[in-house]
Amino acid sequence: MKIGQKLKELRLQNNLTLEELAIRCELTKGFLSQLERDLTSPNISALEDILEALGTNLSEFFQESPEVQVVFGTDDFFVDEQERRIIEWIVPNAQKNQMEPILLTLHGKCKTEEIISHEGQEFGYVLKGQIQLIMGSKVYRIKAKETFYIEGRKSHYLYNPNQTDAKVLWISTPPTF
Repeated sequence: MKIGQKLKELRLQNNLTLEELAIRCELTKGFLSQLERDLTSPNISALEDILEALGTNLSEFFQESPEVQVVFGTDDFFVDEQERRIIEWIVPNAQKNQMEPILLTLHGKCKTEEIISHEGQEFGYVLKGQIQLIMGSKVYRIKAKETFYIEGRKSHYLYNPNQTDAKVLWISTPPTF
């Protein structure tokens, strides 16, 4: 672990300059600069003072967070085949996140399950084909390279009125699938 780099990241997250941090922890700006560049090491007492000024402590500072997956390939996708439609979860376990992106293949003359009213928003990008977004008595026609953005307050679903497959990148917040 590079202590200096981690201290600098914490300082920047707290919107502090080196000078402001130096004043708060009663150390010199020069010492903190060398520390952030890993040119010197602090004693425990100085490190505790710095961390306190940054709103954390030794225990939290040295706790390693597990590496979070950032890039997902096709091997990571989960495909759920229901009825005659296919949903690909393109970010595994996205239900635990604030938004849920899915890749939806909607076969001809098929529709999604109705999504009941919820607090949140949804965004869709039609990658291939044409779909209809049905919200109550309103029908919105959306073709390839067009998008939709809706509040989740009204129940809705997607329908593919054609014989050929449609493919939609659908992002929901909070996760609803």
